[in-house]
Amino acid sequence: MDKSQDKIYNLEDRTLNFAKSIRDLIKLVPKNLTNIEYCKQLARSSASIGANYMEANESISKKDLRMEIGFSRKEAKESKYWLELLDSEEENQIRLSLLKEALELTKIFSAIQRKIKI
Repeated sequence: MDKSQDKIYNLEDRTLNFAKSIRDLIKLVPKNLTNIEYCKQLARSSASIGANYMEANESISKKDLRMEIGFSRKEAKESKYWLELLDSEEENQIRLSLLKEALELTKIFSAIQRKIKI
């Protein structure tokens, strides 16, 4: 496997681990009316980051690749948004760590998207 392939799989693993960490956080968050809805949205957006990235890795054109990377970026930003809205002081350290990861993923996908010349 060449270096570029290794990087692809590392980011696939990273996005998968992010989604799993979000899933674990959701199990700990107090179940109140607003958190239930926020957690549903957060679960969807966090899982979509990696799913869209996997689609990008299978794209057939640069335009398709750029679009799928853009979707991953959008979902990372959305995940950050829902994490900021969660009402959970007990799990604040976990939440802050995941906020940082969502921001880093957003930056990574932004950089990838900028480098794709159509």
